[in-house]
Amino acid sequence: MPRSNGDRPRRADPCTLVVFGASGDLTQRLLMPAVYHLAAAGLLPDGFAVIGVARSPMSNAQFRARIGGALEKFAGVKLAAATRKWLLDRLSYLAGDFSDRKTFEQLSDALARRRHLGHGNALFYLATPPTVFAPLAESLGRAGFAQPKGDAWSRLVIEKPFGTDLDSARALNRRLRAIFAEDQIFRIDHFLGKETVQNVLALRFANNLFESLWNRDRIDHIQITVAETVDVAGRGRFYDATGALRDMVPNHLFQLLSLVAMEPPARFAADAVRSEKTKVLQAMHAYDGANAFACGVRGQYRSGRVAGKSITAYRRAHDVARDSSTETYVALKLLIDNWRWAGVPFYLRTGKALKARRSEVAIKFREAPFAIFRDTLVDRLAHNFMVVSIAPDEGISLEFNAKVPGPHIRLQRVDMDFKYKDYFAAEPETGYETLIYDCMIGDQTLFQHADDVEAAWRVVQPFLDCWRHDRANGLDFYAAGSDGPRAADELLARDHRHWRPIAEPVL
Repeated sequence: MPRSNGDRPRRADPCTLVVFGASGDLTQRLLMPAVYHLAAAGLLPDGFAVIGVARSPMSNAQFRARIGGALEKFAGVKLAAATRKWLLDRLSYLAGDFSDRKTFEQLSDALARRRHLGHGNALFYLATPPTVFAPLAESLGRAGFAQPKGDAWSRLVIEKPFGTDLDSARALNRRLRAIFAEDQIFRIDHFLGKETVQNVLALRFANNLFESLWNRDRIDHIQITVAETVDVAGRGRFYDATGALRDMVPNHLFQLLSLVAMEPPARFAADAVRSEKTKVLQAMHAYDGANAFACGVRGQYRSGRVAGKSITAYRRAHDVARDSSTETYVALKLLIDNWRWAGVPFYLRTGKALKARRSEVAIKFREAPFAIFRDTLVDRLAHNFMVVSIAPDEGISLEFNAKVPGPHIRLQRVDMDFKYKDYFAAEPETGYETLIYDCMIGDQTLFQHADDVEAAWRVVQPFLDCWRHDRANGLDFYAAGSDGPRAADELLARDHRHWRPIAEPVL
């Protein structure tokens, strides 16, 4: 993914970032702090501006004051006065209803003034509810924003979820692509902005030591975990209509899976990388109803304690139905029907109100023959895992057996750890910096293609169907602060395997 001819990335193209939903939480907590970090790194051009669009009445000065306060609170660094002023001076605000033609006429006038300053590039960021994506895109199309004049470019950024099932994903893609070309659409998943996630590609393809082992002959299975300690908090209305499967699996977890399982791309360019990721998702086995029920676990948290804090049962949360069967935890066993991964199960799990926050990919290698140790004190061999830790501590560890000092043959598991913080001085980030920058330079490597989205929902759809038809049965409960429902353990136990602990045991 070369972005410059030297070590330093080039500055982004001059452009206007138009944020729909500019008064919302996403803009203040993540988007604008990320833009500040880009400005502080010198990656934004002088010809950069932000136009915030939302329904709330607000003046330019009030908008700047709100974003200034958000930067102080969420940027994670002491703000540089000059950079703060540089950014806030480039902010303006437009109050209007997204369904009102006048809003887009006013936006057109504002962007026309930007064109007089030397460029007509526009990046439209929909920080809005998903139900607004298609109507907003269609309004942009009617206003002529999808087809800029001359050499100018126009791009559309949407957040997950990209649909709620296979049919809705197809319908959304169809409506978006009727207005914007595929290379104009950036389906953003902030999970892929994390350095450790991107480093999966470097780990595999820059180190033949590992890539030569990356196949069904050497790997027993792979576990992908995204565990959260937070409960649904104030998101009850959204979450009860969505659930853990829709919220996390077709995007976050499947993107991790595709990076881990993809074939080497011909080059690090967006089309080559995304093509290989798409092939993985298309090769994933789609179960029928009975097998989906057997290979999937859904759970819901009850009351408990997480890190000393009392957690109310999910069904008692605000805006959640008292008899809700929405899952807050999901575990899946998935298979990839290709030569490299035939017979290697991928176990995925994610949930809320769990014992610890942990996001990781764990590669379990096949066990060595035990025969040589039969006449020694060794009674078993420790498992060989390579673990790519994404959060909270970014790094890579390798677990293997070593001899304990002494006259007898005794083995013990040891760890070889690499921590990012020990080698690299990483600046605070929201996870959006790389992705927003890539939108500005037109690099789609870390973004989902329409084919990716539909391939992911094709795999998820059987689980949605069987759980919808049997909502009461098959829902397992777990105490907040635990590792999840017992049924998730049984899912692996049937294959004579077990999950890695979410939290390391306290010795």
